Order: sequence, then structure tokens, then C-alpha cells
Amino acid sequence: MLERFTPATRAWFTSSFPAPTPAQERGWPAIAAGDHTLILAPTGSGKTLAAFLWSLDQLAAEPVPDQRDLRTRLLYISPLRALAVDVERNLRAPLAGISLAAERLGLDVTLPTVGVRSGDTPADERRRLVRHPPDVLITTPESLFLMLTSQARSTLSGVRWVIIDEIHALAATKRGSHLALTLERLEHLVVGGDRSAPQRIGLSATQRPLEEIGRFLGGTSGRGVPRPVTIVDAGQLKPMEVEVVVPVADMSRLGEILDEPPSTSGASGPGPGAPVRSSIWPSVHPKLLELIRSHRSTLIFVNARRLAERLAARLNELAEAEDAGEEVGPPTSDAMGAIGHGGDLVKAHHGSLSRAQRLHIEDQLKSGVLKALVATSSLELGIDMGAIDLVVQVESPGSVARGLQRIGRAGHNVGDTSRGKIFPKHRGDLVEAAVVVDRMRKGLIEETRYPRNPLDVLAQQ
Repeated sequence: MLERFTPATRAWFTSSFPAPTPAQERGWPAIAAGDHTLILAPTGSGKTLAAFLWSLDQLAAEPVPDQRDLRTRLLYISPLRALAVDVERNLRAPLAGISLAAERLGLDVTLPTVGVRSGDTPADERRRLVRHPPDVLITTPESLFLMLTSQARSTLSGVRWVIIDEIHALAATKRGSHLALTLERLEHLVVGGDRSAPQRIGLSATQRPLEEIGRFLGGTSGRGVPRPVTIVDAGQLKPMEVEVVVPVADMSRLGEILDEPPSTSGASGPGPGAPVRSSIWPSVHPKLLELIRSHRSTLIFVNARRLAERLAARLNELAEAEDAGEEVGPPTSDAMGAIGHGGDLVKAHHGSLSRAQRLHIEDQLKSGVLKALVATSSLELGIDMGAIDLVVQVESPGSVARGLQRIGRAGHNVGDTSRGKIFPKHRGDLVEAAVVVDRMRKGLIEETRYPRNPLDVLAQQ
């Protein structure tokens, strides 16, 4: 298949990778044929490049359209703002590589421009994207809807490819229904200009059954006929080492488990005669700190923003006390550490932080400068965190798909082993975590069903 790419793209790829991955080898023929294509492949298997490379090669080989409104030809839709930013960064390598390869070969190429439009994009940047549309636009479902219902929609008239990443995270929800309608609006806009309907390319590591996700991706034509979708099943069990860690001798003695690390700020003790309820956190904190210190870079997932902040703060307190040779006492802070200070060992990451704070923290983690990060689902999907060698999940991930996505952030490169540890918070959580880990090892992902005829979403649009 590589022989079908232009010489510059072929030269860059062969000098950068030993060979195409299964996702690329099986996905490129369908994409090159113009088929709507759904690709299933494990995390860190090169499926994003499988989706992007053919269209990037085409953009680099053809002249820029004379009409401004036809400039944006490749649309990438991400369910997360952090993933959108991550993909924009990751596109720089192939674009620069293709340009350098063309220069060495004495060939002329057009280096595609890339823009990002999301809830983080400032108003002046949004206006600039309308005045000067990029060749490649990276966006979110909500931002795409806003563009299609404003004057910015004219800049999407020439879209030829639409890549929908982590499609499983959208399909089963009303957010996915909203996106499905938005894609139909996009197609109506493009076809209304006497151009071919955009090619749809869906990606995910955790999607079953593939036929159901394929039907969601393709949608239905105006005549009520489902659009055909080529399914590329490059799924395989990624090398994974997952362990359920119980840091206490007997979880039955814990009583009611608090949802957050305890704080001493104004908390009153139990009333007279009330049973004393012990917490698992005093046993969890030292173990987490030990894991952080013994690994290069650790990503800790929790299920709530407040817990992310308090856990980061407590781990920093323990680390400072250990470094100073002091006895570790009870927590002295409540929610400090959400942003973190320059010398913090651990920082917190969630959707409520400002764009600048999130980007700074993500850069620190990716480069290996930051030892650990406590995150919510804001970093769950598709993010390429090359420096991470351990993922910790506090509490059961709740589903096999979520567990695979989160643990897959470690060892994200092709062929690497993903290593993770799950810390249940109580006995019921322990049972669920054990079942989820067993199914993760066997690749038994939950089945997805997308909503049929959600009239409330239709009425909203």
C-alpha cells in the first residue's frame, strides 16, 4: 500500500517506522478507495496516523483551492478538548517530515495548515479561522455544531474527509445523536455545493459490536438507506499487566468508606455512641507515593474533580514530610494543589482548569518533568503520553472499555506493555474491580447500542 503514497510521504514513513502497523496496512486501502471506514485497533497501534496519512498526502500533493470557503478539506472530531490539542501537536511530526523529505527529493509539496476550534479557542482566534480557514480543522462535536449554525459554516463547504476519533465514547449517548445530526447537516452543506459527500472515518480501541458502531458512523441517506461502511478489525489484545491492589489486611473492617481523602478542616468527630468508621485512605496514600517514586511518570485516574485536587494535595504533603524526615501527620489542606506549584511532585488535571493550566500540566507530564498527575476523565481518551510507564486507577473503572482506555495511557507506543494498578475503596468495589480486570485481560468489552430516533435531540437542533 505504501507505493500508492507520493514519494515524499513514502520516504518520510519508511525512514520513521520499520513497517506499517496492522491498523495502517488494513485501513489505508479502504480509505484510499473512498469508503466510509471504521477502524478498530488497540491503543498505541498507529490508528490515528492510519486515518490521517492518506488525506495529508493528498493535501500535500495538490494546490491550495482558490476559493477561501473550499480551503478546509479535512475535519477531525475529538470528544475531548485535551485530545484535540494532542492530535494537533502530533500532526507536526508527519507534516514537517513530509516537507523535509520533499526538499531532499527536490519535490514541491504544499504543507497543509492546521487549526483548532474548541471551547478553549478565544474569540479572536475563531474569527481568524473564519477569515483564513486551515486545510485541516481539529474540533469537537459541540464546536462543529456551532460552526454549522453560524456564518462560519461557509468555511466547511469543501470538507472531503471527516475523522471521528474515539467514536465509542460518543455513539451510545445523546451527545452522539447530536453529532450524527451535525454530520448530516455537514453533508447537506457540502453536497448542496455539487461536491461529493465527505468520507467518514471512525476510530476506537474499545468498540463492540463493530456492526453497530459502523451503522452509527455511516448514518442513513436521505432515501432512508444505510450508508455502507467498511469495517477494519485490527483488534488484538494489547500486552497488559494489571493488578488489583488491596492495601489493607481486611477490607471488611473498614466500615463506610469516604469518597474523598479525609480533611481536618472543621470536620467534627462522631457523636456519642456512634460507631467509629475507619478509612482506607491512610493505607492508600503511602502506597501511591511509593509507586510514584519508583516509576518514571505515573498517571492516577479518579472519578471526581474534588478528589483529584485533594489527592494531589495529600500526596504532595506526604512527599514533603518524607523528604524533610518529619513524621507524617493528618492532612493540613483541603483543596490546595488543583493547579500545583513549581516544586510539586504531583498535580491535578480536570476540565475546570483553564486552558493554559491544562496545557502546561500536560506538557510537563509528556516530557517527564512531572512525576505524577491525578486526573479525571479529561485525559482518558486517546492522549499520547509517551513518558507514562504506570497508570493507577483509584476505585473500579466501572467498565471494561474505560479500564482499557485508562490503563492504555501507559506504554502507549506500538508493542509496549501497558502497566496499571487498581485500588478498590471498599468490598463491593473490590468485587467489581476483580471482574473488570478479568474481562480486560480477555478483551471482553461491553456491547454498545446507539439511541434510535431521539426526538429531543432532533427538536434541539
